[in-house]
Amino acid sequence: MTQPKFTAMTRRSVLKVSGYAALGTLAAPAILRAQSSELVIGCAGSHTAWMEQIVVPHMKTAIGADILFEGTKSSVNLEKMSSNKDAPYLSVVQMDDPVMIQAVEADLLTPITAEPVPNMTDLRPDAVHMDGMWCNYVQPWAGVAYNTEFQADGVQSWAQLWTDEAKGQLIIPSLQNTEGMWTLFVSAMLGSGKPFSEAQYEIDAAFAKLEELKPNLLSVYTTMSQAFNLLEQGEITMLAGNFSSYTLPRKATGVPVNLAAPSEGIFAMPSGICLVKGGPNPELAEAYVNEMLGPQMQTAIADFATSVPANTTVTAGAIIPDGVPIYSPDWSFVAANRRDWIERFDKLMAL
Repeated sequence: MTQPKFTAMTRRSVLKVSGYAALGTLAAPAILRAQSSELVIGCAGSHTAWMEQIVVPHMKTAIGADILFEGTKSSVNLEKMSSNKDAPYLSVVQMDDPVMIQAVEADLLTPITAEPVPNMTDLRPDAVHMDGMWCNYVQPWAGVAYNTEFQADGVQSWAQLWTDEAKGQLIIPSLQNTEGMWTLFVSAMLGSGKPFSEAQYEIDAAFAKLEELKPNLLSVYTTMSQAFNLLEQGEITMLAGNFSSYTLPRKATGVPVNLAAPSEGIFAMPSGICLVKGGPNPELAEAYVNEMLGPQMQTAIADFATSVPANTTVTAGAIIPDGVPIYSPDWSFVAANRRDWIERFDKLMAL
Protein backbone atom coordinates (compact mmCIF):
# COMPACT_ATOMS: atom_id res chain seq x y z
CA MET A 1 0.00 0.00 0.00
CA THR A 2 1.32 3.44 -0.86
CA GLN A 3 1.66 5.54 2.27
CA PRO A 4 0.63 9.18 2.15
CA LYS A 5 3.56 11.50 2.74
CA PHE A 6 1.54 13.72 5.03
CA THR A 7 0.09 11.09 7.37
CA ALA A 8 2.45 11.91 10.23
CA MET A 9 1.89 15.62 9.70
CA THR A 10 -1.85 15.05 9.75
CA ARG A 11 -1.67 13.17 13.01
CA ARG A 12 0.49 15.88 14.54
CA SER A 13 -2.03 18.42 13.34
CA VAL A 14 -4.84 16.48 14.91
CA LEU A 15 -2.98 16.21 18.20
CA LYS A 16 -2.22 19.91 18.06
CA VAL A 17 -5.87 20.71 17.44
CA SER A 18 -6.89 18.41 20.28
CA GLY A 19 -4.61 20.43 22.58
CA TYR A 20 -6.26 23.67 21.51
CA ALA A 21 -9.61 22.06 22.07
CA ALA A 22 -8.76 21.11 25.64
CA LEU A 23 -7.76 24.71 26.41
CA GLY A 24 -10.57 26.53 24.72
CA THR A 25 -13.75 24.52 24.81
CA LEU A 26 -15.77 27.18 26.61
CA ALA A 27 -14.31 30.05 24.65
CA ALA A 28 -14.89 28.97 21.02
CA PRO A 29 -16.94 25.81 20.57
CA ALA A 30 -17.72 26.49 16.91
CA ILE A 31 -14.05 26.87 15.96
CA LEU A 32 -13.08 23.79 17.95
CA ARG A 33 -15.68 21.73 16.16
CA ALA A 34 -14.20 22.74 12.82
CA GLN A 35 -10.69 21.80 13.96
CA SER A 36 -11.58 18.45 15.51
CA SER A 37 -10.89 14.99 14.10
CA GLU A 38 -14.46 14.92 12.79
CA LEU A 39 -15.12 14.55 9.07
CA VAL A 40 -18.59 14.91 7.62
CA ILE A 41 -18.97 12.81 4.46
CA GLY A 42 -21.83 13.11 2.00
CA CYS A 43 -22.72 9.82 0.31
CA ALA A 44 -25.60 7.78 -1.07
CA GLY A 45 -28.22 6.35 1.25
CA SER A 46 -27.51 2.90 -0.22
CA HIS A 47 -23.92 3.17 1.11
CA THR A 48 -25.07 3.02 4.73
CA ALA A 49 -24.28 -0.66 5.34
CA TRP A 50 -20.68 -0.62 4.18
CA MET A 51 -20.00 2.88 5.50
CA GLU A 52 -21.04 1.74 8.99
CA GLN A 53 -19.40 -1.67 8.92
CA ILE A 54 -16.21 -0.99 6.95
CA VAL A 55 -15.34 2.66 6.43
CA VAL A 56 -16.11 4.23 9.81
CA PRO A 57 -14.03 1.78 11.93
CA HIS A 58 -11.19 1.70 9.38
CA MET A 59 -10.86 5.49 9.25
CA LYS A 60 -10.75 5.72 13.04
CA THR A 61 -7.87 3.24 13.17
CA ALA A 62 -5.96 4.33 10.05
CA ILE A 63 -6.13 8.14 10.19
CA GLY A 64 -7.78 8.94 13.54
CA ALA A 65 -10.88 10.39 11.92
CA ASP A 66 -14.33 10.37 13.47
CA ILE A 67 -16.61 9.89 10.47
CA LEU A 68 -20.11 11.31 10.32
CA PHE A 69 -21.89 10.52 7.08
CA GLU A 70 -25.06 11.82 5.52
CA GLY A 71 -26.66 9.31 3.16
CA THR A 72 -28.90 10.83 0.50
CA LYS A 73 -29.20 11.27 -3.29
CA SER A 74 -26.33 12.80 -5.26
CA SER A 75 -28.52 15.71 -6.31
CA VAL A 76 -29.27 16.48 -2.65
CA ASN A 77 -25.57 16.38 -1.79
CA LEU A 78 -24.95 18.82 -4.63
CA GLU A 79 -27.60 21.15 -3.22
CA LYS A 80 -26.02 20.96 0.24
CA MET A 81 -22.62 21.87 -1.21
CA SER A 82 -24.07 24.73 -3.24
CA SER A 83 -26.20 26.24 -0.46
CA ASN A 84 -23.24 26.09 1.98
CA LYS A 85 -20.60 27.24 -0.52
CA ASP A 86 -19.45 30.13 1.66
CA ALA A 87 -19.21 27.98 4.81
CA PRO A 88 -19.03 24.30 3.78
CA TYR A 89 -19.49 21.68 6.46
CA LEU A 90 -18.97 18.63 4.22
CA SER A 91 -15.31 17.69 3.70
CA VAL A 92 -15.70 14.84 1.20
CA VAL A 93 -18.62 13.79 -0.98
CA GLN A 94 -19.16 10.44 -2.71
CA MET A 95 -21.63 10.89 -5.57
CA ASP A 96 -22.25 10.10 -9.22
CA ASP A 97 -20.27 11.43 -12.19
CA PRO A 98 -22.98 13.57 -13.83
CA VAL A 99 -23.49 15.42 -10.57
CA MET A 100 -19.71 15.79 -10.20
CA ILE A 101 -19.68 17.69 -13.50
CA GLN A 102 -22.28 20.11 -12.12
CA ALA A 103 -20.21 20.52 -8.94
CA VAL A 104 -17.12 21.39 -11.00
CA GLU A 105 -19.09 23.92 -13.04
CA ALA A 106 -20.32 25.52 -9.79
CA ASP A 107 -16.73 25.72 -8.45
CA LEU A 108 -17.55 23.52 -5.45
CA LEU A 109 -14.59 21.10 -5.65
CA THR A 110 -10.85 21.22 -5.11
CA PRO A 111 -8.63 18.88 -7.17
CA ILE A 112 -7.30 15.63 -5.78
CA THR A 113 -3.52 15.47 -6.34
CA ALA A 114 -0.99 12.67 -6.06
CA GLU A 115 1.26 14.19 -3.39
CA PRO A 116 -1.28 14.09 -0.55
CA VAL A 117 -3.28 11.25 -2.16
CA PRO A 118 -0.60 8.88 -3.57
CA ASN A 119 -3.00 5.96 -4.00
CA MET A 120 -4.63 7.79 -6.93
CA THR A 121 -1.58 6.85 -9.03
CA ASP A 122 -2.70 3.19 -8.86
CA LEU A 123 -6.14 3.89 -10.35
CA ARG A 124 -7.21 3.03 -13.88
CA PRO A 125 -6.62 6.08 -16.12
CA ASP A 126 -10.35 6.37 -16.85
CA ALA A 127 -11.11 6.56 -13.11
CA VAL A 128 -9.56 10.05 -12.77
CA HIS A 129 -11.68 12.86 -14.22
CA MET A 130 -11.10 16.50 -15.23
CA ASP A 131 -7.49 16.66 -13.99
CA GLY A 132 -8.34 15.08 -10.64
CA MET A 133 -11.51 16.99 -9.77
CA TRP A 134 -12.92 13.60 -8.78
CA CYS A 135 -12.02 9.91 -8.96
CA ASN A 136 -14.13 6.78 -9.31
CA TYR A 137 -13.43 4.47 -6.36
CA VAL A 138 -15.63 1.49 -7.28
CA GLN A 139 -18.07 0.75 -10.08
CA PRO A 140 -21.10 -1.48 -9.56
CA TRP A 141 -22.86 -2.72 -12.71
CA ALA A 142 -26.55 -2.13 -13.35
CA GLY A 143 -29.20 -4.35 -14.95
CA VAL A 144 -32.69 -5.53 -13.97
CA ALA A 145 -33.37 -6.83 -10.44
CA TYR A 146 -36.05 -9.51 -10.31
CA ASN A 147 -37.85 -11.74 -7.84
CA THR A 148 -36.65 -15.31 -8.40
CA GLU A 149 -39.90 -16.85 -7.12
CA PHE A 150 -42.12 -14.99 -9.59
CA GLN A 151 -39.64 -14.44 -12.47
CA ALA A 152 -37.87 -17.79 -12.30
CA ASP A 153 -36.37 -17.61 -15.81
CA GLY A 154 -34.76 -14.25 -15.15
CA VAL A 155 -34.71 -11.35 -17.61
CA GLN A 156 -32.96 -12.08 -20.91
CA SER A 157 -33.87 -8.83 -22.66
CA TRP A 158 -34.74 -5.29 -21.63
CA ALA A 159 -37.73 -5.67 -24.01
CA GLN A 160 -39.39 -7.90 -21.38
CA LEU A 161 -40.20 -4.76 -19.41
CA TRP A 162 -42.65 -3.84 -22.18
CA THR A 163 -44.44 -7.22 -22.47
CA ASP A 164 -48.05 -7.84 -21.37
CA GLU A 165 -46.79 -10.25 -18.69
CA ALA A 166 -45.11 -7.33 -16.96
CA LYS A 167 -48.32 -5.27 -16.61
CA GLY A 168 -48.43 -3.79 -13.11
CA GLN A 169 -45.31 -5.78 -12.16
CA LEU A 170 -42.62 -3.19 -12.74
CA ILE A 171 -41.09 -0.20 -10.93
CA ILE A 172 -38.50 2.11 -12.50
CA PRO A 173 -36.35 4.85 -10.92
CA SER A 174 -37.11 8.53 -11.36
CA LEU A 175 -34.65 10.50 -13.46
CA GLN A 176 -33.82 12.34 -10.24
CA ASN A 177 -31.88 9.17 -9.41
CA THR A 178 -28.83 8.48 -11.55
CA GLU A 179 -29.89 4.85 -12.06
CA GLY A 180 -33.04 6.21 -13.71
CA MET A 181 -30.90 7.06 -16.74
CA TRP A 182 -30.50 3.38 -17.59
CA THR A 183 -34.21 2.94 -18.38
CA LEU A 184 -34.11 6.16 -20.42
CA PHE A 185 -31.14 4.98 -22.48
CA VAL A 186 -32.60 1.50 -22.98
CA SER A 187 -35.81 3.18 -24.19
CA ALA A 188 -33.68 5.21 -26.61
CA MET A 189 -32.04 2.04 -27.98
CA LEU A 190 -35.30 0.13 -28.34
CA GLY A 191 -37.21 3.14 -29.65
CA SER A 192 -34.63 4.28 -32.21
CA GLY A 193 -33.20 0.91 -33.19
CA LYS A 194 -29.72 2.42 -33.04
CA PRO A 195 -26.67 1.20 -31.09
CA PHE A 196 -26.12 2.75 -27.69
CA SER A 197 -23.35 5.09 -28.85
CA GLU A 198 -25.87 6.82 -31.14
CA ALA A 199 -29.13 6.08 -29.34
CA GLN A 200 -28.14 7.90 -26.12
CA TYR A 201 -28.69 11.19 -27.99
CA GLU A 202 -32.15 10.14 -29.35
CA ILE A 203 -34.10 11.53 -26.41
CA ASP A 204 -37.41 12.04 -28.25
CA ALA A 205 -37.39 8.35 -29.20
CA ALA A 206 -36.58 7.50 -25.58
CA PHE A 207 -39.57 9.39 -24.18
CA ALA A 208 -41.91 7.93 -26.82
CA LYS A 209 -40.82 4.43 -25.78
CA LEU A 210 -41.13 5.32 -22.07
CA GLU A 211 -44.75 6.32 -22.66
CA GLU A 212 -45.42 2.80 -23.96
CA LEU A 213 -44.08 1.46 -20.66
CA LYS A 214 -46.64 3.24 -18.46
CA PRO A 215 -49.29 0.44 -18.41
CA ASN A 216 -46.71 -1.91 -16.90
CA LEU A 217 -45.62 0.45 -14.12
CA LEU A 218 -46.80 -0.01 -10.57
CA SER A 219 -44.95 3.18 -9.67
CA VAL A 220 -41.80 5.26 -10.11
CA TYR A 221 -39.43 5.59 -7.16
CA THR A 222 -37.12 8.24 -5.78
CA THR A 223 -36.34 6.20 -2.63
CA MET A 224 -34.93 2.90 -3.82
CA SER A 225 -35.19 0.92 -0.56
CA GLN A 226 -39.00 1.12 -0.55
CA ALA A 227 -39.24 -0.14 -4.12
CA PHE A 228 -36.80 -2.94 -3.34
CA ASN A 229 -38.94 -4.05 -0.41
CA LEU A 230 -41.86 -4.50 -2.82
CA LEU A 231 -39.61 -6.63 -5.05
CA GLU A 232 -38.52 -8.80 -2.14
CA GLN A 233 -42.13 -9.29 -1.05
CA GLY A 234 -43.24 -10.27 -4.57
CA GLU A 235 -45.52 -7.24 -4.97
CA ILE A 236 -43.61 -6.59 -8.21
CA THR A 237 -41.45 -8.96 -10.28
CA MET A 238 -38.92 -6.55 -11.81
CA LEU A 239 -37.06 -3.40 -10.73
CA ALA A 240 -35.30 -1.72 -13.65
CA GLY A 241 -31.86 -0.13 -13.42
CA ASN A 242 -30.83 -1.66 -10.11
CA PHE A 243 -27.16 -2.32 -9.42
CA SER A 244 -24.86 -5.05 -8.20
CA SER A 245 -23.85 -3.28 -5.00
CA TYR A 246 -27.45 -3.43 -3.74
CA THR A 247 -29.10 -6.50 -5.28
CA LEU A 248 -26.32 -9.07 -4.95
CA PRO A 249 -25.58 -8.50 -1.23
CA ARG A 250 -29.35 -8.91 -0.64
CA LYS A 251 -29.30 -12.13 -2.68
CA ALA A 252 -26.40 -13.39 -0.56
CA THR A 253 -28.53 -13.08 2.59
CA GLY A 254 -31.08 -15.50 1.12
CA VAL A 255 -33.61 -12.98 -0.16
CA PRO A 256 -35.33 -14.29 -3.37
CA VAL A 257 -33.84 -11.70 -5.73
CA ASN A 258 -31.20 -11.67 -8.45
CA LEU A 259 -29.75 -9.20 -10.93
CA ALA A 260 -30.14 -9.90 -14.64
CA ALA A 261 -27.70 -8.77 -17.34
CA PRO A 262 -29.99 -8.43 -20.40
CA SER A 263 -28.47 -9.26 -23.76
CA GLU A 264 -28.64 -5.67 -25.07
CA GLY A 265 -26.19 -4.56 -22.39
CA ILE A 266 -25.61 -3.39 -18.82
CA PHE A 267 -24.33 -0.11 -17.39
CA ALA A 268 -21.37 0.94 -15.24
CA MET A 269 -22.51 2.95 -12.23
CA PRO A 270 -20.28 6.03 -11.87
CA SER A 271 -19.36 6.10 -8.15
CA GLY A 272 -17.05 9.05 -7.53
CA ILE A 273 -15.29 10.71 -4.60
CA CYS A 274 -14.27 14.37 -4.33
CA LEU A 275 -12.87 16.98 -1.97
CA VAL A 276 -15.19 19.86 -1.10
CA LYS A 277 -13.59 23.24 -1.80
CA GLY A 278 -12.93 25.02 1.49
CA GLY A 279 -14.28 22.06 3.48
CA PRO A 280 -13.24 21.50 7.13
CA ASN A 281 -10.08 19.55 7.99
CA PRO A 282 -8.62 19.51 4.45
CA GLU A 283 -5.57 17.38 5.33
CA LEU A 284 -7.70 14.79 7.08
CA ALA A 285 -10.09 14.85 4.14
CA GLU A 286 -7.20 14.07 1.77
CA ALA A 287 -6.13 11.23 4.07
CA TYR A 288 -9.70 9.86 3.93
CA VAL A 289 -9.70 9.94 0.11
CA ASN A 290 -6.27 8.28 0.02
CA GLU A 291 -7.55 5.44 2.20
CA MET A 292 -10.69 5.03 0.07
CA LEU A 293 -8.49 4.63 -3.03
CA GLY A 294 -5.99 2.30 -1.33
CA PRO A 295 -5.98 -1.50 -1.69
CA GLN A 296 -7.33 -2.30 1.78
CA MET A 297 -10.49 -0.20 1.45
CA GLN A 298 -10.86 -1.01 -2.25
CA THR A 299 -10.79 -4.74 -1.49
CA ALA A 300 -13.20 -4.50 1.43
CA ILE A 301 -15.76 -2.28 -0.34
CA ALA A 302 -15.57 -4.13 -3.67
CA ASP A 303 -16.17 -7.48 -1.96
CA PHE A 304 -18.94 -6.16 0.32
CA ALA A 305 -20.71 -4.20 -2.41
CA THR A 306 -20.01 -6.63 -5.28
CA SER A 307 -18.39 -3.86 -7.30
CA VAL A 308 -15.39 -3.45 -9.58
CA PRO A 309 -12.45 -1.73 -7.83
CA ALA A 310 -10.73 1.24 -9.49
CA ASN A 311 -7.30 0.43 -8.01
CA THR A 312 -5.36 -1.70 -10.50
CA THR A 313 -3.49 -3.54 -7.73
CA VAL A 314 -6.77 -5.01 -6.40
CA THR A 315 -8.36 -8.13 -7.90
CA ALA A 316 -11.36 -8.42 -5.56
CA GLY A 317 -14.95 -7.48 -6.27
CA ALA A 318 -17.70 -8.17 -8.76
CA ILE A 319 -17.51 -10.65 -11.56
CA ILE A 320 -18.80 -8.86 -14.66
CA PRO A 321 -21.21 -11.01 -16.72
CA ASP A 322 -19.56 -12.44 -19.82
CA GLY A 323 -20.71 -11.67 -23.34
CA VAL A 324 -22.77 -8.61 -22.46
CA PRO A 325 -21.78 -5.07 -23.53
CA ILE A 326 -21.09 -2.61 -20.70
CA TYR A 327 -22.10 0.97 -21.44
CA SER A 328 -20.98 4.26 -19.94
CA PRO A 329 -22.85 7.25 -21.34
CA ASP A 330 -21.73 10.73 -22.34
CA TRP A 331 -22.10 12.26 -18.88
CA SER A 332 -21.43 15.78 -20.17
CA PHE A 333 -24.52 15.44 -22.38
CA VAL A 334 -26.49 14.11 -19.41
CA ALA A 335 -25.37 16.94 -17.13
CA ALA A 336 -26.29 19.58 -19.72
CA ASN A 337 -29.80 18.21 -20.23
CA ARG A 338 -30.77 16.41 -17.04
CA ARG A 339 -32.91 19.16 -15.53
CA ASP A 340 -35.08 19.36 -18.66
CA TRP A 341 -35.32 15.57 -18.83
CA ILE A 342 -36.49 15.37 -15.22
CA GLU A 343 -39.26 17.90 -15.87
CA ARG A 344 -40.31 16.04 -19.00
CA PHE A 345 -40.21 12.68 -17.21
CA ASP A 346 -42.23 13.96 -14.24
CA LYS A 347 -44.86 15.38 -16.59
CA LEU A 348 -45.02 12.13 -18.58
CA MET A 349 -45.39 10.03 -15.44
CA ALA A 350 -47.70 12.61 -13.80
CA LEU A 351 -45.43 12.92 -10.76
